[in-house]
Amino acid sequence: MATNNRRPDIIFLGQPNSGKSALFNAIAGLKVDTSNFPGTTVKHTHSKVNVAGKIFNIIDLPGTYSLNPSDEIEKVALSHLFFEEPDLIINVVDASILGRSLELTQELIELGYPMIIALNMMDLAEKKGIKTDIQKLEKLLGVPVIPTVAIHGRGIKKLLDTAFQTLEEHRPIAPLKWTRDVEEKVEEFQRAIPGNFPVVGNRRFAAVKMLEVGKRFFIQTLEDMSPDLKKARDKVRDDLENMHGVPAYEVIAAERHHLAAKIFEESSEVVRIRKIGWLERVDDIIMHPFFGYLILLAVFLAFFFIIFQVGNPLEELLLNPISGLRIFLSGQLGTGILFYLLDGLLQGIGGGLAIVLPYFLPLLFLMSLLEDIGYLARASFLMDTFMHRIGLHGKSVSPFILGFGCNVPAVISTRILESRRDKVITILLIPFIPCAARTTIILALVAFYLGPVWALGFYVFNIILLGVLGRIISFFYKEPSPGLILEIPSLKIPSLKNIWKKTFFQLKAFVKFAWPVLIAGSVVLGIMQFFHLDRVINVILSPLVEKALGLPQELGVTLVFGFLRKELSLIMMLQALDVDYHNLMLAITKEQLIVFTVFVSFFIPCLSTVAIIWREVGKKIAFLSMGLNVAVAIVLSLIIRLIINI
Repeated sequence: MATNNRRPDIIFLGQPNSGKSALFNAIAGLKVDTSNFPGTTVKHTHSKVNVAGKIFNIIDLPGTYSLNPSDEIEKVALSHLFFEEPDLIINVVDASILGRSLELTQELIELGYPMIIALNMMDLAEKKGIKTDIQKLEKLLGVPVIPTVAIHGRGIKKLLDTAFQTLEEHRPIAPLKWTRDVEEKVEEFQRAIPGNFPVVGNRRFAAVKMLEVGKRFFIQTLEDMSPDLKKARDKVRDDLENMHGVPAYEVIAAERHHLAAKIFEESSEVVRIRKIGWLERVDDIIMHPFFGYLILLAVFLAFFFIIFQVGNPLEELLLNPISGLRIFLSGQLGTGILFYLLDGLLQGIGGGLAIVLPYFLPLLFLMSLLEDIGYLARASFLMDTFMHRIGLHGKSVSPFILGFGCNVPAVISTRILESRRDKVITILLIPFIPCAARTTIILALVAFYLGPVWALGFYVFNIILLGVLGRIISFFYKEPSPGLILEIPSLKIPSLKNIWKKTFFQLKAFVKFAWPVLIAGSVVLGIMQFFHLDRVINVILSPLVEKALGLPQELGVTLVFGFLRKELSLIMMLQALDVDYHNLMLAITKEQLIVFTVFVSFFIPCLSTVAIIWREVGKKIAFLSMGLNVAVAIVLSLIIRLIINI
């Protein structure tokens, strides 16, 4: 990997659910940055660490099952690996499923870069009765192996010391040998590759990949191969197929699979007949075809009420001093422009602090908790049947769950869906998922003023709406959705340290990117109010806001700013009505509060979501998404208003 500061680059790479990110976070601490790969929307996490007085760049790449990527995120991550050569690879391996994990390890060894293995989740392997001879495994693989337990910090110092030593020695790695006939054919094709032909990693790796995959992605000039090289490749492929009766890529896959099983058998043993542990018994209940759904409902209800019970009193506590400060400013400054500027600044800062964070913080914590336990994957599996009823499958549950945090990464994560049909339908439905910003609005308005039961009813209605819209949209796509293939990670006892780190990173992103928008929006509205520019927008939107929805005309301007960030609609609602949080119900009725919440929740997606939809599936789908949300918001708000007034 090219770097401007010449610091060594260490890449963390492993299969999903191997504990790779937990290990990375344990090393990086809180000094972590998240950024996009150049020219893409795919994010990676990176940091700088000091080992023995030397600073390293460490990069956490997205999890992958092989170096033959199937989705866009894997392709971007692995192109970063292939074409920007790292100084060291730390391959994070799940010790509890060692045999299955070693297939990716073999590919990384074939790549030939300096490498060490972090044999993670040793505690889980021990509970399963699996005992691994570390020295024997090192000898079989030819690379250093360090046992670790990331969530408890075990083995991290030794891992870093070994990384430092490996970088200093820069020891070459020899590829693992397959059966003789396959090795002979690989070497035959390797010799046919011209000396000036550009390769990734080393000549053997290039030869294997051309035989196995043959895609331009791995070798940049593959399509420009000479006729002789193409002929040599086709001959070797045909020879392998004739010898084994299956295509060449299956021969190579079988070699890796058999070798992984052999290495596991020679280096590990089951030292006792393992009793079924309490986590497995709990898992049986969680995944039960009947009780599993009751537990899913209970988890959802608990999730909701915990956030409310934490956020409500915290909001009350923080609002009082902010309200007092506003009254003080009004008495000291009157109604001049300075007051409007300072009041807008105070509402932006105070609104984020007292209204958004009390609900946003426990939401992030609980989402990280469920992810750390391993429950989110189980929720996806349980919801697969429901997803099929709306024309999708369980893989779409993951983007939907991400959507509860933020719609932007949820849209990006639809890259895991194989068909464009599923991707488009899922993307059109994601903006109807109540993200953290809209959850804040629901809890801070509906739950706070009308009670948690009302807010819970809103969520139930939201789920029903999602199903109805999914059926309607799927009606225009006759092609059936494929089945679900999903790996369920083992249940784990969560690490509070790891959960707090995840929560901190997401909270940091909110403070860094969202809060400035809230503050700037409030200040701009304050200036507009002083010059009465807000009235112009309110008059233009009056036919919709006042006539159709029956809301105060002053709320029209909040819809415009809500397009930037959904939280702005909540904070600027108070600012536009010129009331504090405790006196809101003096300015609007309960019915108007419900209609406003419904409209804002389903109204046009925020600017960031629209932009990422445009980038992922094109402007037509982006405009379709905007139009669908606006239409649904208007129709539902009108229906709710009619029902309330009956």
